Amino acid sequence: MNQWIQLWKKECLEMWRNFKWIWVPLVFIILGLTEPLSTYYIPVIMESVGGLPEGAVFEMPMPSPGEVLIMTTSQFNMLGILVIVLASMGLISSERRSGVAGLILVRPVPHASYVTAKWAGMIVLGWLSLFLGYLASWYYTNLLFGSLSFGVMLNSFLLYGLWFTFIITLTVFFNALFKVSGLVAFAALTSVIGLSITTSVLEQWMTWSPAMALDLVGTMAMEGRLDTSFALVLVVTLVSVIALLAAASYVLKNKEMAS
Repeated sequence: MNQWIQLWKKECLEMWRNFKWIWVPLVFIILGLTEPLSTYYIPVIMESVGGLPEGAVFEMPMPSPGEVLIMTTSQFNMLGILVIVLASMGLISSERRSGVAGLILVRPVPHASYVTAKWAGMIVLGWLSLFLGYLASWYYTNLLFGSLSFGVMLNSFLLYGLWFTFIITLTVFFNALFKVSGLVAFAALTSVIGLSITTSVLEQWMTWSPAMALDLVGTMAMEGRLDTSFALVLVVTLVSVIALLAAASYVLKNKEMAS
């Protein structure tokens, strides 16, 4: 256990040296601020820019606090996913390419410990960044659109965190599979987009999919309750995470032995 903690600390220190502890949370905070601020001030911006016929008034119905939270989650589901994949695409692949992974794994370090320590470091960074983004959005939503309970925001964050965890784990798996960071990012994003589209098109038959996160957040934000598919999504996501970590450890072990 002490060995695993040392590996995890090393990963956290490495992310600090790469400034990931600064720029990743900062990007998510900006994303969290963008949706409530832009939605609230867009009528003012449109009137200031001009271009409307004389006497015309630009009116846009103000969304409810729950709707703003859903729109913020959509931002995280597009740009946020891109950011977290880019931040984790070299997690293992860059060390494999430079030979650092080989130097670590030539010692009595289990491949599973190496993979899970890196995964845990990225999970902490990802969840912290996501929470700060939700917190920023929640604050300005309350300020501009009305009351949204902290409990609803927190539950929405936890629900979307399931999908976020799955994406980080998938990226870790592709890190073990490929040495080229760009290929890791491409494979992860393609898989995420593919699963999202498939889930959206076949929603009736894919209520178990980890990509149902947006639907879960929507039900929580608008109705303040868990969707009936929550338990199934939770189980499938957790099983998928464990399976992907096990597969990443197995693949990495065999590739290192082959080389």
